[in-house]
Amino acid sequence: MTNEKFISVIGANIKQLRLAQAKGQTEVANALKISVAALSKIENGQTDINISRLAQIAKYFEVSVSSIISNEVTTSVSQNVVEEITELKQQLLDKDVEVMKLQKKVIDLYDKLGL
Repeated sequence: MTNEKFISVIGANIKQLRLAQAKGQTEVANALKISVAALSKIENGQTDINISRLAQIAKYFEVSVSSIISNEVTTSVSQNVVEEITELKQQLLDKDVEVMKLQKKVIDLYDKLGL
């Protein structure tokens, strides 16, 4: 892989992370203490990125540097999404059980009142 292609892949992975976390360029640029233009150039592969900046970005997005470099971003993001969906499904099931219990109580009350 050529150096330009490598930089382009890293930039695309960073952009993918940002979009997956529903963050705007301004928000991320401010957190990294760089300009929006500088972040845009990184994401578009128009500028080289040094290892310290890469480490800063990885820390911000809570992923490893190697995942950004090796294009494992989709895997880590997907895994986070799967875990979140699983947790939400469980919460929904718990609420469904509560609703069913409340419905039973209402039916029992109607029976007691003879309605």
